[in-house]
Amino acid sequence: MNPFRCLTKFSVPAIATAACLSLQAGTISPQDSANLDAGRDSASKAGFLTDTNRALPMLFIVGDSTVHNPQKTERGWGDVIAGYFDTNKIRVENHALGGRSSRTFQTQGWWDLVLAAARPGDFVLIQLGHNDGGPLDDTNRARGTLRGIGEETRETYNPIMKKPEVVHTYGWYLRKYIADARARGLTPILCSPVPRCPKEAVKAGDVEKSDYVSWSGEVATNEHVPFINLNRITMGRYAGLTQEEVKAKYFTPADNTHTSPAGAELNAASVIEGLRGLKDCPLKACLADPARLPAPITIPAPPTNN
Repeated sequence: MNPFRCLTKFSVPAIATAACLSLQAGTISPQDSANLDAGRDSASKAGFLTDTNRALPMLFIVGDSTVHNPQKTERGWGDVIAGYFDTNKIRVENHALGGRSSRTFQTQGWWDLVLAAARPGDFVLIQLGHNDGGPLDDTNRARGTLRGIGEETRETYNPIMKKPEVVHTYGWYLRKYIADARARGLTPILCSPVPRCPKEAVKAGDVEKSDYVSWSGEVATNEHVPFINLNRITMGRYAGLTQEEVKAKYFTPADNTHTSPAGAELNAASVIEGLRGLKDCPLKACLADPARLPAPITIPAPPTNN
């Protein structure tokens, strides 16, 4: 049984086994975004499992199906990243769930569970945004957020939760993660969404044209939190490959968003690359021996519009 199918690689055998059995019970239907249907998301039925008997700090991971994906032919980067950390210094738990947006990971209660399990000195990696562009109040998911990073709101009726809801901007939800984490004594680290499969060959310095990538960076700058531009780093790792080569090696045949196991490993390497480049981030001290870490790469800065 692959331990990466459950809560990533940490030593809580009874919890891990229960999680894996629950995850195997369902099937997730892939779609052309990180749009796994919450109604069929077997991970959501597995319950929230965390290591409560611990002496070490915890790294919690929050995200969507690009971060956790229990399908046999697909993986998220949070499913494979634990091996890059020193298990004598930190625990790693991946609580990302397919289909969630920055809004619904909060409104469905998953974020509250992370906060309840957290202790001062813990860390949280947050990567959301792939699903925020959807409708605000459709009868299938109702997970969209308002565009931008401002304080705008819209009152709507949520047909999934069957009650009125005030929907905020993408940036507002990111700021709430940051404020909540800090209030609990956690160190939040914000990540940009990883890139989808490029539509053409990637050149050195290319960055996917995504508002959610730029907005996540703006929020991190404004809130003075560490930021890992996974989009830019991973695009740099695609440089020199054709679109067909990237698709065949790093993505599922079903769509251009969900990654293969090799794609998950590549994105996890990008997270580690970004983490190593952060200044004054104590999580770096919890990384494994350098011999076990992915080799660093040199990524040119994106072109400026001069």
